[in-house]
Amino acid sequence: MANSSSAEKRIEINKRNQLRNKAYKSTLRTIYKKCIIAINNTNENNITSVQSLMSLSYSKIDKAVQKGMMHKNTAASKKASLAKALKKREQLK
Repeated sequence: MANSSSAEKRIEINKRNQLRNKAYKSTLRTIYKKCIIAINNTNENNITSVQSLMSLSYSKIDKAVQKGMMHKNTAASKKASLAKALKKREQLK
């Protein structure tokens, strides 16, 4: 229970920010999964769509770090796993 009006305001702000962060993280996970699926189903015809999804994923991950929703090491790990999956797929061809 808040003891002051400023504490009550902070509680409301934290709730609002929590909802915003939850929505952004959900979007981030969705894009990440779509990118992984696109990499696994890639061929010469849709390589441009994979590259655009990779670019979008990278930018969303970087934005999450800037906003403080994700630690920079977690972001680096996610970006590295995407690059590793793409490299592995290219080597299979």
